[in-house]
Amino acid sequence: MSHENLQRKEAAQRSALITTHSYDVSLDVRQAADPDVAGYTSRSVINFSAAAPGQGQVASTFLDFIAAEVHSVFLNGKGLPVADAVEGSRIRLDNLQAENQVTVTGTALYSRSGEGMHRFVDPADGQCYLYTQYEPADARRVFANFEQPDLKAEFTFHVMAPSGWEVASNGVEAARTRLTSDPDTSRWDFAPTRPMSTYITTVLAGPYFRAQDHWSATLDDGTQLEVPLALYCRASMAESFDAAELFGLTKRGLDFFNRLFDYPYPWGKYDQAFVPEYNLGAMENPGLVTFTESYVFTSRATDAQYQGRANTLMHEMAHMWFGDLVTMQWWDDLWLKESFADYMGTLGVDQATDWDTAWVNFANKRKAWAYVQDQLPTTHPVVADIPDLEAAKQNFDGITYAKGASVLKQLVAYVGFDAFIAGSRQYFRDHAYGNTTLADLLKALSDASGRDLAGWAAQWLQTSGISTLSVESGTHDGELGAVAIVQDAVDPVTGRVALRPHRLRVGSYNFDADGALVRTGSVETDIAGARTEVPELTGRPRPALLLVNDDDLTYAKVRLDPVSEATVLASLDRIPDPMARALCWTALWNSARDAESPAARYVDAVKAFGPSETGIGVLLNILDNAQAAVERYTPAAGRDAVRRDFLTAADSQLGLAAPGSDQQLAWARTVAAVSRHDSTLLPRLRELLDGTGKVDGLAVDAELRWNIWHALAANGQAAVEELDSELATDTTASGRAGHATALAARPDPQVKASAWKAAVEGTELSNQLLSATIAGFTTAPAPLLEPYVEPYFASLRGVWDSRSIEIASRIVRGLYPLAQDLPAGTLPKEHPVVLRTDAWLEANADAPRALRRIIVEQRSHLLRALTAQAWI
Repeated sequence: MSHENLQRKEAAQRSALITTHSYDVSLDVRQAADPDVAGYTSRSVINFSAAAPGQGQVASTFLDFIAAEVHSVFLNGKGLPVADAVEGSRIRLDNLQAENQVTVTGTALYSRSGEGMHRFVDPADGQCYLYTQYEPADARRVFANFEQPDLKAEFTFHVMAPSGWEVASNGVEAARTRLTSDPDTSRWDFAPTRPMSTYITTVLAGPYFRAQDHWSATLDDGTQLEVPLALYCRASMAESFDAAELFGLTKRGLDFFNRLFDYPYPWGKYDQAFVPEYNLGAMENPGLVTFTESYVFTSRATDAQYQGRANTLMHEMAHMWFGDLVTMQWWDDLWLKESFADYMGTLGVDQATDWDTAWVNFANKRKAWAYVQDQLPTTHPVVADIPDLEAAKQNFDGITYAKGASVLKQLVAYVGFDAFIAGSRQYFRDHAYGNTTLADLLKALSDASGRDLAGWAAQWLQTSGISTLSVESGTHDGELGAVAIVQDAVDPVTGRVALRPHRLRVGSYNFDADGALVRTGSVETDIAGARTEVPELTGRPRPALLLVNDDDLTYAKVRLDPVSEATVLASLDRIPDPMARALCWTALWNSARDAESPAARYVDAVKAFGPSETGIGVLLNILDNAQAAVERYTPAAGRDAVRRDFLTAADSQLGLAAPGSDQQLAWARTVAAVSRHDSTLLPRLRELLDGTGKVDGLAVDAELRWNIWHALAANGQAAVEELDSELATDTTASGRAGHATALAARPDPQVKASAWKAAVEGTELSNQLLSATIAGFTTAPAPLLEPYVEPYFASLRGVWDSRSIEIASRIVRGLYPLAQDLPAGTLPKEHPVVLRTDAWLEANADAPRALRRIIVEQRSHLLRALTAQAWI
């Protein structure tokens, strides 16, 4: 038995027994560039204490280490028989003393999944790059440790690597020594860190491009705080690396958070590395944050993409306090770091940068993610029940991030911003370098605000599901009758009514003399229960638009009343306020997703009002939504016509948009994406590729070119030789992924069979290329994919048992047969794929919870789409 899935109760037992003090970790990656060398030597020296066991008992515990081989284990100077001590991924330690030292030496493996020590060979120049990624529990793939967040310790890292490389870790570089016996190899020694959890330790090594700067601040006591800054990216991307912009954002963020939190930045230096094939957007390793290199824009990027990058940068910086300085005790309280960082990331962009649409994009994009997640049968409270590591891995989701952040925004409205920040400051002072639970945070916030937040937490943090708010009112002689806010909320997990308190605004919008739909009144109120009257609105003139949750203070879906909905569908483009406009877009989208209105109506709204949408983040989102509405929510009988009309409109806007604008690029990407399913504009797209056709101001760069190739390939109009020729001109990692997607998208049974085999049966694809291949495979007419429905279900247990959780999750989620149509005269629950899913779930009741969760979620997505297709 591998013992890789650590149980919460085991972690609690271990932390009750031992206290970790320090790690001294040595890694030898000097041969990483040799593809025939699968692993590297890893040595951990761990100092820890153990509590005295009960009478007649012997104190015992275990280390975690997922290694190719364990060479030796020494406990308090005594060598342990490896064959007896090692049990799968655990190393048993018996006969512990009050103070102990254990030394473990073994061979750890390089990864191609983004877990542990990821090894990447740059297709542009053949150079080898390494980085680590551990959350929630993959440090044990690199060095032996006690892998749980509440066993913090100081860490000292030593790395042997090629002398010409850049090497970095959490601590500052203390020494670099070229070996006299091997001048091509150097040893990097890093200073000890402050106490931190294993999952946020990190190592970076390779011929990275490095830029340097520094940030300083004078603290209230007159102390000068000096923080060295560094940025890393692959050498082949250096020309596209806008280091000056990134350093500027970093300094603004450090200025802002140091003032806001009133606790000096605690980790010495602040490095940020942009790395290839990254599984996340970023990771908050103290002193060395890692980001996906997708944030190094090698092709034209929109302002929304730059703002999204800034948001991620601020999110990770907030983690230096929320999550790193103070860390949750166990993954149940993952929200303690992620919800706060998500909220603070948006706050940082809003207050520390020149962007003024941070909260609009939060409402439009991040909360939309939470709304989707919170309507799944697998939703969970913000404070979740996480019994093991597999469950922890699945909970990095829209609830933990976006719903939690939305709830915090509601909390700020409830207690006031000043009290919220005062409580946060006390929280840092009370628990610095320690671990906490929900109770610790609630105490700090309750003390600061003077409110008992236990009831608030029970209603917002410990229940599941989303409230739906609507207005109930009559109109008499042009005036509003009795106005009430109606709340409908059922916890999908328990099935019980879960009504929550909301502090919100109700905005009244009317047309001004110029025809603009502007706010003419606003009422802020507290609502609770199923129905709350708003007497301030009774008797007022009936507005053209009555907008519940104006300014987006609370977390809830909003249903527009009939008059307001008619106004929005006729005049959405006349609303000048970007937040109000975004909220109306969200209401229309939720109505389509919930089968309250036909999907085609949402597409019509995008065609009518998308061209005048000035917020590029909102435009990108509604264009993506429109594509989903066409391909998944529109009945098959009418889909071709709806798609063709949308494609025609997108092409028209591509020609009408301002040359070189973000809007023009958004419409161009949409034309390419929709053309995967419609061949009408393929000749025009090919002309853009070969240069015989042009759109004034549109740069057909690498990213757009691969999007076009994807469309051509999906329609059988791209030969392998053409795709290979394109790849020869774009030897980047993203080019290689685009090539893999296009190859797998070709509508040929042999192509699909080959892609399936590579993804499901093969093990050669890296994480990035696996996802690219799956994206291409699933771009296909239904008849080409139908033969894989049964093999999919037959393969699930084997895939889950034989692959890492990251790779298995990508396969299971990505290959689920979502692209289904509802046959006429049938019910959504009677669809063959829904029935096959139900049969699998019934027959595999003993399957791992994380695997079942993915299947249940994908079934829910399919059922929602089929229900929308059945709209009458």
